[in-house]
Amino acid sequence: MHLATYLDSGTLKQLPTRNGFGEGLIEAGKRDRNVIGICADLSESTRMEGFKKALPEQYIEIGVAEQLLVAMAAGLASAGKIPFIASYAMFNPGRSWEQVRTTMALNETNVKIAGAHAGVSVGPDGATHQAIEDIAIMRVIPHMTVVVPCDAIQTKKATLAVAERWGPTYLRFGREKSAIITTETTPFQIGKAQIFREGSDVAIVACGILVYNALIAADELQREDGIACTVINNHTIKPMDDAAILAAAQRCGTVVTVEEHQKAAGMGSRVAELLSQEHPTPIEFVGVSDTFGQSGEPSQLIDYYGMGTESIKEAVRRAHQRKR
Repeated sequence: MHLATYLDSGTLKQLPTRNGFGEGLIEAGKRDRNVIGICADLSESTRMEGFKKALPEQYIEIGVAEQLLVAMAAGLASAGKIPFIASYAMFNPGRSWEQVRTTMALNETNVKIAGAHAGVSVGPDGATHQAIEDIAIMRVIPHMTVVVPCDAIQTKKATLAVAERWGPTYLRFGREKSAIITTETTPFQIGKAQIFREGSDVAIVACGILVYNALIAADELQREDGIACTVINNHTIKPMDDAAILAAAQRCGTVVTVEEHQKAAGMGSRVAELLSQEHPTPIEFVGVSDTFGQSGEPSQLIDYYGMGTESIKEAVRRAHQRKR
């Protein structure tokens, strides 16, 4: 799937990925009346407000009580409901992790966590609200599915797919507007990575809104250095598409991972675990380097913490040099 011409058009629409969640949840709720929305006093911010208005009998407002949010959802799931529970990712799963682990996942309940405002692109809210450890704490939990869509359209598709798939799930999305790089006809399947650009020199494995940065970096590297990059949208961290990652590593000989998250224990670490066991490959990691965020404009924070286009290009050049 090659998006370079589309990306070069300069007409990309920008929407927050949270908008896709809101739209997808309404559609999921209309398809199946067992789908319910439960929110911790953040319905507008998480985009659950539309669901609340469209399907009021399927909506519960619990207030600022994230641990109870998970416990209630697990009980309702045991009674046959499909609860989507929404808050900022820093608070759910952040504040409610023990309930997520024990009440939700240990019992394999069919609860779906909507973790909004993830990453440093929350912006002015600062470090206390910037979840950059959430992929790590969720992917380690047994039975948990972890999905990080790349844009608003894919977030809508992911929400619908999550509603139809049994099991505890974490769906991660953001606050700030980001580029729409897929279309309504772009395929989406949980656990199936997507190749957005073909190249034989370096494989860039990215997730979330930074897939766009990876694509821009790949186009510029082709023009500036003649480095041809494969770009993979690795939207499902767990269960990850091992075959696609291995094939790209074997073809390119070196890998760069890109995520709006700590470098430690996130998506990149999952890729490294796979490759170290199956096909040892030089890897460079793009993400936050063992520090907390701070207040600032989203785009400035992405650049400051080493996740902008230039940082990705530098990581690719290092990886390419290591291969050579």
